[in-house]
Amino acid sequence: MRYLLDEHIPPVYRTQLLRTEPGLTVWTIGSPGAPPLGTPDPEILEWCEVHGFVLVTNNRKSMPNHLADHLVRGRHVPGILVIDLDIGIGAMIAELALIAGASSEDEYQDMMVYLPIT
Repeated sequence: MRYLLDEHIPPVYRTQLLRTEPGLTVWTIGSPGAPPLGTPDPEILEWCEVHGFVLVTNNRKSMPNHLADHLVRGRHVPGILVIDLDIGIGAMIAELALIAGASSEDEYQDMMVYLPIT
């Protein structure tokens, strides 16, 4: 599983994810090869679809509508994991590491999952 962290996710999440799971691929919006900062959400979903990345975001307001629009157009997305920044970073990192290690590649396809799930 490969994660793309939304630009509103603090950089420490990437650092801690890679410390916990060094073999995991974790990119952030704005890093080389990823969509640039300020990329509209619909374009981020298209990028995730093309490149096979699960989006990690905290966007609970508009992302459900963007996903619905994306799917109506016959598009797909490997998944969207919505984290809660008010929950401790350790708990969120543990959730993301567990999901990456225990999930099949297409388990979250076209789904939006709100974390924590454990």
